[in-house]
Amino acid sequence: MKELRNYKLFKHLDDEKFKLLSQFIQKKHYPKGSILFYEKDMPTSLILLTEGTLKVYKTDLKNNEIIMHFFQPISMVAEMVVLEDIPYPASASFETDGTIIEIDFEKFKNGFLSDKEIALEMFKSLSKKIIYLENIIALNVVLDSVPRLAKFLYEHNSSLNTLKNYQLAEYLHMTPETLSRTFKKLFILDLVSKDGAGFEIKNKEGLRVLFE
Repeated sequence: MKELRNYKLFKHLDDEKFKLLSQFIQKKHYPKGSILFYEKDMPTSLILLTEGTLKVYKTDLKNNEIIMHFFQPISMVAEMVVLEDIPYPASASFETDGTIIEIDFEKFKNGFLSDKEIALEMFKSLSKKIIYLENIIALNVVLDSVPRLAKFLYEHNSSLNTLKNYQLAEYLHMTPETLSRTFKKLFILDLVSKDGAGFEIKNKEGLRVLFE
């Protein structure tokens, strides 16, 4: 239950409520490369990612992956489909070894969703995902490669060195070669520098100028 107590959705619950919650949760471990769910599967449980990196993606007609998001712990995954009782709109697989906690939604709904604080946190979580999807549209449809990368670095500084280059290229819908050339342009502008195996942002406001 430690992971649940660390998640803001459940922080305010007393011991009695946690004891009730523990009766319908299940902890599961997945090795790297495992599929958590496929597009069009029907959900049965709320999913809380507690360890590892989870990639959510769609597959186009040519069987190419279109990356929607990389989830990091601790976060709720795809709660909208559970609330609406609709199929998953995308697939999810683990980029690393990972761990989730599954929460039986019907029992959770009956015993906890009427809690005002839990309902508010669920609303906040969904709101953040809507904002994120709006950013994805702006990032991948409106902007070309240089402002696209600049916007990502500006908004996801903490994630800069957690993603491998191929993951970042997939996320930004670029080839690795295009990503490399785009980084070189930012190096020339002295906005970003190479820092060992990763990168360091030297001028964050300079990045913002490129995409606004």
